[in-house]
Amino acid sequence: MKISFKEIQIDRPEPINSNIEVIPYDRRMEPQVAIKTLIDGNYVLIKDFYSSGLSILNELKKYINNKHSDTSFQGQRDFRSLYRELSHRLLLLVCNDKLTVKKAPEIGWLKKLYTDLNEFFLPFPQVQGLNSSWQWYKKGISIPVLEKKIHPFFGTYFPTRFEHLTLFDKWLRQYKGEKESAIDIGIGCGVLSFQMLKHNFKKVYGTDSNPNAIVGLNKDLNKNKLHSKIDLFYGDLFADCNKKTELIVFNPPWVPASHDIEGLDKAIYYNPDLFPRFFAEAKKHLKADGRVTLLFSNLAQVTEVTKSHPVEIELSGGGRFHKELFIQKQVNAASKKTRRDQNWRTSEMAEIWVLKTIDTE
Repeated sequence: MKISFKEIQIDRPEPINSNIEVIPYDRRMEPQVAIKTLIDGNYVLIKDFYSSGLSILNELKKYINNKHSDTSFQGQRDFRSLYRELSHRLLLLVCNDKLTVKKAPEIGWLKKLYTDLNEFFLPFPQVQGLNSSWQWYKKGISIPVLEKKIHPFFGTYFPTRFEHLTLFDKWLRQYKGEKESAIDIGIGCGVLSFQMLKHNFKKVYGTDSNPNAIVGLNKDLNKNKLHSKIDLFYGDLFADCNKKTELIVFNPPWVPASHDIEGLDKAIYYNPDLFPRFFAEAKKHLKADGRVTLLFSNLAQVTEVTKSHPVEIELSGGGRFHKELFIQKQVNAASKKTRRDQNWRTSEMAEIWVLKTIDTE
């Protein structure tokens, strides 16, 4: 199924009109002056070196840490929320597909995503995100269970932890059901679908509500000549896919949302209606004797965001599925490079739930 840029509007960091009022900043000024300007609700424009913006962001983190010292899971979410609000008022100017400051990185996405604009501002953290994404896209990211690299398109979720993928691969190796077709809900950069193809599934139908995931994966399928193996559908949950398959795979968000979610946050946080809608639709799309396999985690429970588990809620009261298999794997310790307190990792478990429909006859 071919999908063009004209048919789907790609998400990109929202450009800011270059005619807005800004306070210019260069390294001759104190970072605290810029921070006070941001707190007052004004925009600050970096005028000299890219590194000047990095210095301001480092000082901003120190400022917020001094004001908000709570290191709990919720405290860290609050920190990130305030940091995002203030840091997104720190701007860089883009002109003719390049950043105008000195010693700035070359970011290919500026040319690919902003073909309609010659000059505009972008928040500094958005530029950092574009730069990181461009490096991942160019160099690729190694996925152990695939024994190859993936090249995620901008704005597409990709795994940075692999315990759940290892569990899924182990389960696929012992899977005895039919392998004619499967549906991958929220296909993202395609890792689960590629795993299923590796284990000899003949056809995968992938859906995603993220336009960048669909456009980016479509390019990847073209490049690797896999269009006969994977069909893509753009939309929420099952989208317009009317297929019935023997396997439905879903790696949903793991944490209930406590705020409005957009962009890549949708891959991390879920709204209350997500799982009831998924299970209701999954039953309609499942062949007799088929299975629903969910890759999940107890992250929300061990961090005390919630006591409830959406899969357990469905099994106890949904009346649609029963549990065939449940397996867990201890997640690895947090990287020593991270500055976040992630003490809950000692209790966090990656999970696979395999469900079958309840026979009502």
